[in-house]
Amino acid sequence: MESCLKKVESRAKYHKGQRGTDHEKARPVTVRPKHCHCQHSHTCSCRVVSMDDAEECINHAAEVARQATHFDTSGSHSAAIYMYRQAAEYLRRATILGISSPAITERIQQYRNRADVLENNETQTQSPQVIAEKGQNELSRAHFLLLEAFEEDEAGNVEEAVELYSSAVELCLEACKNASNAKITDKLRKLAEQALSRAEDLKASEKAAAKGAEIDSRTSEKSQCQKVSPSRAIPPLGYGNIVDANPQPKGTPNTARKSGLQLAGKSEYTKEEVEVLKRTSNINGRDYVPFLAIDLREKFAFSIPFTDKDGLLPLAPKQKKNFARWARPEDISSDPKMIEVVDCFSIKQTCVSDCSFVASVAISALYEKRFKKRLITDIIYPKNRNGDPVYNPCGKYMIKLHINGIPRKIIVDDKLPVGHHGELLCSYSTNKHEFWISLVEKSYLKVMGGYDFPGSNSNIDLYALTGWIPERVSIKDKDFNKEATFRKILDRFHRGDVLVTVATGEMSDSAADRAGLVPTHAYAMLDIKEVKGKRLLMLKNPWSHLRWKGNYSEMDQVHWTPEMCKLLNYDPKSAQTFDNGVFWIDFDSLCHFYDVIYMNWNPQLFSHTFCTHETWYAKAGPVRDLYNVGENPQYSLDVQCAGGSAVWILLTRHITEIEDFRNNQEYITLLVYKTGGKKVFYPFDPAPYIDGIRINSPHYLCKMVLKEAGTHKFTLVVSQYEKHLTIHYSLRVYSTCPFSLHKIRNLCKHKHEVTGKWNGETAGGCPNHPATYKNNPVYQFRNDSDLTCFRIELKAPKDIQIGFEIVCVEAKNTQASGYFSRKQSGAYRRWSHIPRRRVETGPCCPS
Repeated sequence: MESCLKKVESRAKYHKGQRGTDHEKARPVTVRPKHCHCQHSHTCSCRVVSMDDAEECINHAAEVARQATHFDTSGSHSAAIYMYRQAAEYLRRATILGISSPAITERIQQYRNRADVLENNETQTQSPQVIAEKGQNELSRAHFLLLEAFEEDEAGNVEEAVELYSSAVELCLEACKNASNAKITDKLRKLAEQALSRAEDLKASEKAAAKGAEIDSRTSEKSQCQKVSPSRAIPPLGYGNIVDANPQPKGTPNTARKSGLQLAGKSEYTKEEVEVLKRTSNINGRDYVPFLAIDLREKFAFSIPFTDKDGLLPLAPKQKKNFARWARPEDISSDPKMIEVVDCFSIKQTCVSDCSFVASVAISALYEKRFKKRLITDIIYPKNRNGDPVYNPCGKYMIKLHINGIPRKIIVDDKLPVGHHGELLCSYSTNKHEFWISLVEKSYLKVMGGYDFPGSNSNIDLYALTGWIPERVSIKDKDFNKEATFRKILDRFHRGDVLVTVATGEMSDSAADRAGLVPTHAYAMLDIKEVKGKRLLMLKNPWSHLRWKGNYSEMDQVHWTPEMCKLLNYDPKSAQTFDNGVFWIDFDSLCHFYDVIYMNWNPQLFSHTFCTHETWYAKAGPVRDLYNVGENPQYSLDVQCAGGSAVWILLTRHITEIEDFRNNQEYITLLVYKTGGKKVFYPFDPAPYIDGIRINSPHYLCKMVLKEAGTHKFTLVVSQYEKHLTIHYSLRVYSTCPFSLHKIRNLCKHKHEVTGKWNGETAGGCPNHPATYKNNPVYQFRNDSDLTCFRIELKAPKDIQIGFEIVCVEAKNTQASGYFSRKQSGAYRRWSHIPRRRVETGPCCPS
């Protein structure tokens, strides 16, 4: 035992007083117990430790401690923290396996203490409060005002430009009174002179133009005045182009537009749609209006720092424990920027439970970097002339998010929560001068009610960020096609057609620790490869630490052959030195340990799209759709297919309260029938072409592939399990070929209901009993006007088989196209025999 301890002491000398630079919190690595439960034990790289392995634990501790000392002395303190804790864990395991002494216990504590010291030091140096020289912040805001004024000036917006120039002058003159040195004062005066000179020139030009206009107006005819177009009225709640100028007649199909894939839907809305969008604009007590072209002229420059009128966001419990103050970027960084490099590896989640959102931001950033197409940066304002988001010293930002069916504008200030050691208590970039990650997160969490976020999934979050079509694939579903799913992702991911995240389900602490995974946690997929017949995925933990411990982990010495390392450009030894949360995992292991694959598809894959926004009232139709869907919203879809076409239909339920999001009990789906676009009354007569799973996610995606050329007619039925509340929803169709969509309306305007009963002599039975059949209740219906259509419903207890017959007694015109002499309702029905519908809960990721 003494020799073992000396081995540790000789290889790792304890150093004191070192300081760190960032605050990656490393999680201790636990050596796997004797029995491996990874389901791949014959090739698993996880170490199986027995009583005879105690000495090996000491050897590993010595080697890891040597690396910790090296990183400590060389200034790589994040890696040193990780290694010190790993060394302590190996020694702790050795004591469990039989080698124990006060000296080893002391050494364990020393390693842990050193890791804590480094971590405390590095958090203190992570984001120290920056105290700018007096006048410096005002100079930055004045410069931004001047840039905004130049933009308005060049655009010919004289009034706006003069106002901005004047604000810059006033700010500079006021700041000169308190500037800390002559250098700043000089800059302020020069900027003020430049702004004042240009403002006076514009005012002079405006006066001359006004005088000329006055002369022209005196000689112009009155009729000319009448030709002037009235100024555009600002519609309520900012709905700029939501109008009903040319309403379509009821039943007129909406034809999908071939160009302009605006996710807002269309240029004209019905009055009903306007009402839906207004109602669902108020989310958690705040209004988030649609994002319009006029919002590109949003004002971002102010003489004083902007403060959000909605106030500070509520903090999560973990944030409250460490919260010290709200700080702006200029208080945290001496050189704040919006973006330095769009990079997924710099994104780090902290104590806010929004792993799925952080994973979504990561893969959006990776897409933008890999394919050189704006995706995540496209939603951030203000921008420069090149379209790049810029840091605003005035503190106001606008983020465009796809919420409740359309893009909406979210306004936030730049106040961020900071801890006692100056560390940010929200997601942030490890490039300490850039703040885009923190601000995009703040905007999303503002809509969701604050930093106390209940968790989500990446389908929802990625749709909000990008508008890409969400698809959820359950790995544990019996219909899961493992091979086809891998091939599809492998092919489409490298084309830039799809963004992918994966999520774990519930796991015990011991199982999660053995696997190196986090239960109910989202991971970003950074890459997917098939090499030498091996199917591999590169994943990133949003925590930026804690990695997979199984096949193809950095500790796996079996699978990482020199050839595989070269083909995948991966160095396991280098990866062992620092845990950044990025790892490779084989697809078989992923399918065993993970529950869900989330894919969001590029809408540009479809050349035609159309969207409608509707309300389904709680009183319309039965609570369950087991026996009647006649009151459900229904749509006729006509597709002009050239062969080999794809049609996807996305149903999105609008959510306006965080409690609804937190405890979602509304299960929605879409049923598709091949009934020639006609109304459907019975859920299984005929049987649906596609019977969707009821799921409590806000999104349900129905996918169809049409192989035969020609016109295909479908009936779409919005369905809900256990309907109790009024819901607002959006229905969007994406297609690679032309189509038309229109709502099937209820043409029966009048309703009369009679309550009766069968008992005794009136229970005459079916026509097989002619002697008593005539005793059944008989009702007469008479209509003297032209009858377009009528509908008869017979309701009875669910365990009774029922049906009815209609006999025409008298008709004015027996040659009419709709004439009939006798009709029957078909087979007698007993609703308790209706097949059970599949209901599925969509898992959220609270980690």
